Amino acid sequence: MKVVVQRVQEAEVRVENETVGAIGAGLLLLVCFEQGDDESAINKSVDKISKLRIFDDADGKMNLDIQAIKGEILSISQFTLSWDGSGGHRPSFEKSMLPQEARLKYALFNRELRARGHTVKEGQFGSFMKVSLVNNGPVTFILQF
Repeated sequence: MKVVVQRVQEAEVRVENETVGAIGAGLLLLVCFEQGDDESAINKSVDKISKLRIFDDADGKMNLDIQAIKGEILSISQFTLSWDGSGGHRPSFEKSMLPQEARLKYALFNRELRARGHTVKEGQFGSFMKVSLVNNGPVTFILQF
């Protein structure tokens, strides 16, 4: 499981010119499930994301988590993160989890974030999406579980 975490001032995802998810300050998550990922990977990722202290405190230090700033989460499925890039120049996604299973894992991932008290907006799994964001920093992390 891979997750790209971006600290944002705002973010939006559109499908066919319609906004399907939008947030103010918080986290934009690009989420990829690979073959073999299980619920323990989801639990570890949700725990890590919930506790990431990447928001500025009063002294301008990254010391606050998303709940401390009352931030929101925009979660976007992105299977293309499964390509490792070490081979040729044409991406191959053979490590990606099959779409039917990935859809269930993605839904579980978002449910677990909500169970921790987070406000979570979502993209539309399997759709061609246009994502816009204002990255705050920029601050971006790549997590792998």
